[in-house]
Amino acid sequence: MNVLRRVKWRYPLIALLAVAAVGIGTLRPQLVTAVTSAVKNPSATDLIKQDPPPTLFTDTEIAAIGKAVEAQRAKADALFAQWKKAHGTARDDKAFTDWAAQQVPAPPSAKARTAELRQDQALAKTRTAAGRKAATWLELHGKKDIWQVYLHDQRELIPAARGATEKAELKATLKLAKTISDQLAAKDKQPAPFVLDPALRPDKHITPGAKGPYSYPSRHATRSAAAVTFLTALAPHRAGDYRWMQDEVLYSRLYMAGHVTSDLTAGTLLGDLIGGYELTVSGH
Repeated sequence: MNVLRRVKWRYPLIALLAVAAVGIGTLRPQLVTAVTSAVKNPSATDLIKQDPPPTLFTDTEIAAIGKAVEAQRAKADALFAQWKKAHGTARDDKAFTDWAAQQVPAPPSAKARTAELRQDQALAKTRTAAGRKAATWLELHGKKDIWQVYLHDQRELIPAARGATEKAELKATLKLAKTISDQLAAKDKQPAPFVLDPALRPDKHITPGAKGPYSYPSRHATRSAAAVTFLTALAPHRAGDYRWMQDEVLYSRLYMAGHVTSDLTAGTLLGDLIGGYELTVSGH
C-alpha cells in the first residue's frame, strides 16, 4: 500500500500490475517476459504486466492539452445530437463514417501548422530520459491496451455475459476509430511534425523528400476519445481517471513530435463522435 501511495497511480489495476511486475522482476528478472512470451495471443493485461507503466507526466505538464480536449466534448455532443435526430439508434457504419468524416474541420493552413510545429520544437528541447520513457510507454499502449485494461477492471464486477458483450463493443469502437482516422489522414495528407523537421526524431530515419506518415487527425487521439466516451458511459464515477489517462496519451504525442495540437483536437472530436455512436447503436 505504501508503494501505491508513493507511485500515485490513478487507476487501481494498472497500479497493481506495475507493483506486481516490479516484485516479480526483482525475484526473477526473466519470469514476466518468459510467461508472456509463452502466450500466443497475449491480452492487454498480459502486455502491461510485461511492460508496466513508468512514472508518467505531471498534471501541470498535461493541463494545456487537457483543456483543449475538454473543449471538443461540447462540440461533439451538439453534433452527435444532430446525427441521432436524423438516424435514430440503428447501426449504419457506412453512413456514419461518411458523416463523421465531414464533421472534422479541414486541416489548418500551412502558416498555422508551422506555428504549431514551433511548439513541438520548443517542447523537444525540454525532453528528459524519464519523459522519453513515459512517452514511449504511452505511445505503445495508448491505442488499445490501456483502454482494454480499464474495461477488464470493470468486467470483474459484472456478470460474465455482460462483460463479454461490452468487450466486443469496445473492440468495435476502437476499430471504427482506426478506420475513420486512417481514411481522413490519407485524404488530408498532413505530414507528421517529425517529417517536417526530421531533427525532432532522428530515430525515425526519414527519407529526404518523404511526405508521410500523415498525422491529421491523430489515431491515438481518435481511439482515446472514443474509448473514454464509451468507458465513461459504463462507469461515470471513473471519468476522471479515464480523462487523465487520455491527456497523458495525447501529451506524449506532442512531447515526441508525433503530432501537433490540431491533430489531437481533430482526433478527439472524431473519437467523441464515434464513442457516442457506438454507445447509441449498442443500446447503452
